[in-house]
Amino acid sequence: MMVPASKGQWFVIMSLPIASTHTGQYPAQNPWILPDRAFTVLYGCPEMPRLSHYFLPRILLNQGRVLYLDGANQISPLLIARFARQRGLDPSAFNTLIRVSRAFTCFQLTELIRRVPKVLGAFAADVLIITALPDLFFDEDVRDPEARASFEHALEGLQEIATLPISIAVFSDATSFKTKRRDFFQKLCKQAGQVLKVEARPDSELSFTCEKTAPLLSQ
Repeated sequence: MMVPASKGQWFVIMSLPIASTHTGQYPAQNPWILPDRAFTVLYGCPEMPRLSHYFLPRILLNQGRVLYLDGANQISPLLIARFARQRGLDPSAFNTLIRVSRAFTCFQLTELIRRVPKVLGAFAADVLIITALPDLFFDEDVRDPEARASFEHALEGLQEIATLPISIAVFSDATSFKTKRRDFFQKLCKQAGQVLKVEARPDSELSFTCEKTAPLLSQ
């Protein structure tokens, strides 16, 4: 159901549980469809890393390729295989279309982001998904100056990627952290073209509120 919001925003109530794999046709503004060649940040729900999985079937069924940088270390090959079997496909049909790189520290995630343009030369992805950005940079074992420097390098990498013919989707749980580095998330959203707040509602429904929207990335 589409519900009007303030100017430049829209609000959607999806009668769709987090565990759902529905991939039917949606309106153009449906938040389950990542826009082409745009930089989108999705946040607000603790289930964000898992939620990222449910954007994959539509992309993969259309033979789209996904480069997945897993800072949350929660990507589930079993769940992706289940998506394939539910559609009468062998899991290998999806596996060949997605490449996963895991990061366990903020420095590793920054390095993965900076390497994306080079990786795209060998694996021509249509969508880049990143989880736990900037969540990984909140690690208290990392000194503040080093965390900030690494995060700025990550933003520079994203800025470069945004000039390429690829959609970028960042899934973050940053707002659940109590940290003096919360400005990292604000900087990320400032750079993004679209920001969606995702909240769990009764009966496992999800609400998507578009807090920021901008034209697609330049062609």
